[in-house]
Amino acid sequence: MRLNQVTVGSTDLARSERFYQLLGLRLIVKNDHYMRFECPDGGSTFSVDLVQAVSDDEHVTVYFETDDLDDQCARLTDAGIVFDSPPGDQSWLWREARLRDPDGHLLCLFYGGENRRNPPWRLADSALS
Repeated sequence: MRLNQVTVGSTDLARSERFYQLLGLRLIVKNDHYMRFECPDGGSTFSVDLVQAVSDDEHVTVYFETDDLDDQCARLTDAGIVFDSPPGDQSWLWREARLRDPDGHLLCLFYGGENRRNPPWRLADSALS
């Protein structure tokens, strides 16, 4: 099994299109109520669905990994994107920055490298069965 796509709701597709293209995603499908983007690395996709309203109690965080986190955050800041928290080193051995999309969805731009899948505290394979 592979996680391939995440979909979030938006009340304004044009606004979301501009935002996600600014993040670096490439628009590959678009109609009056839906857009699908391709991530520049890894082959996964991300989509935005037109909705009447976005719920305040939605508690999902979407993570986008980038090898050049600080450069990307600087580029986005220069373009007017406001971060909730700037790039910083975390105790779980990642470097990450947090922001919200125009509809309030929480996004984390991060670099986890090898520690994303293989942190020092990863369970032994025998413990997973």
